[in-house]
Amino acid sequence: QLQLVESGGGLVQPGGSLKLSCDASQFGLRFYNIGWFRQAPGKERQGVSCISVSNRGSTKYADSVKDRFTISVDNVEDTVYLEMNNLKPEGTAVYSCGTQGPLLGNPRPCAPGAESYRVWGGGTQVTVSS
Repeated sequence: QLQLVESGGGLVQPGGSLKLSCDASQFGLRFYNIGWFRQAPGKERQGVSCISVSNRGSTKYADSVKDRFTISVDNVEDTVYLEMNNLKPEGTAVYSCGTQGPLLGNPRPCAPGAESYRVWGGGTQVTVSS
């Protein structure tokens, strides 16, 4: 069964930075879009960012993370990164990546909602606290 593997989480002080990785090497990443989502205890899963690997690499960000987070892809390693700067305590959550697709012959912009993503990794914990 194809899997995604997240890494890079940890404990960071407010204002600090982390870079998360989503290893999608089991997939032909060029046929998929990848989304990053987060879920805090007692809250619903929230979209953070996504990248349309299948469609020219366009990106989307939640308003709450714009100008602080950057999503990118390494097409050689088939890994998607989420660089997070100026982290805030409300960013404490389990961060997971998911695949939208496959989109063979049908590239499209990445979807903001979790319902469009089929395969998920186990997540990585991010804790922002002093």
